[in-house]
Amino acid sequence: MLQRVKDVDPSIFTKSGLMVGLGETMEEISQMMDDMRAADIDFITIGQYLQPTPKHAPVMKWWSPEEFEDLTKLAGRKGFLMISASPLTRSSHHAGDDFAKLKAAREAQLAKQAAE
Repeated sequence: MLQRVKDVDPSIFTKSGLMVGLGETMEEISQMMDDMRAADIDFITIGQYLQPTPKHAPVMKWWSPEEFEDLTKLAGRKGFLMISASPLTRSSHHAGDDFAKLKAAREAQLAKQAAE
């Protein structure tokens, strides 16, 4: 669905996110990132799943800050313009600030492409 947004107007920023800690593998996360980039998503958020109540799915793994740094590096290599990945990252928490950073990243990307 987000790819359709880019088909209509490629200048629109798109964002998606995921939670880790539910038993996913690095291979699955990497594939998800590839799928997101195939849809031309610009901004990815990655946060730690926190079990809201005992009736919800339990946390299968607590990801370390170093592992979140590895996820950030992986997302950067895959071409996301902006990445927010940490144990406490939430999709909309800093949306205003993130949009300004994303706009600056897009402008830098376009300038680099124009210079090539």
